[in-house]
Amino acid sequence: MSIQVTDTALPEVKLIEPKVFGDARGFFYESFNARTFAERTGVTTPFVQDNHSRSAKGVLRGLHYQIEHAQGKLVRVVAGEVFDVAVDIRRSSPDFGKWVGVHLSADNHKQLWVPPGFAHGFVVLSDSAEFLYKTTDYWYPEFERSIVWNDADLAIEWPLDSAPIVAAKDAAGQAFAHAEVYA
Repeated sequence: MSIQVTDTALPEVKLIEPKVFGDARGFFYESFNARTFAERTGVTTPFVQDNHSRSAKGVLRGLHYQIEHAQGKLVRVVAGEVFDVAVDIRRSSPDFGKWVGVHLSADNHKQLWVPPGFAHGFVVLSDSAEFLYKTTDYWYPEFERSIVWNDADLAIEWPLDSAPIVAAKDAAGQAFAHAEVYA
């Protein structure tokens, strides 16, 4: 796995760019290799679950996290484009309450490592998008939490032309000031 790893404005959140080999037939790249990922990122926690979602344009999912069994997520887009966001919700962090956003698409092949201790969300910018992510812990619905996507304290600059389409649980997300966060 030939990858370039770049720190984002939040140093624990990493932008992963795989080496893509392309020609007239199409392209090939190794999307994950545990040994190379660990060597380049320092992350050795095993992944235990893969998830795949498909969403229409304007759908916003998040900001999600699990208050117990915190999940690290390696995310990528295999069809379409999204704006992907990670928010540091570790009270002891100097970056507590700060966010970073990146464009992930099937064309740019970029991936984002979102470590445990961060809330995560994305909005679909293309007609539709297929989003894949590996997690370091299993999904526990009883520990799932959501911070409202448009929280004024976080002031995330979502690239939206109109109100997004959100699930009822995301519309009812907690304000950041009242959300359960990590120590």
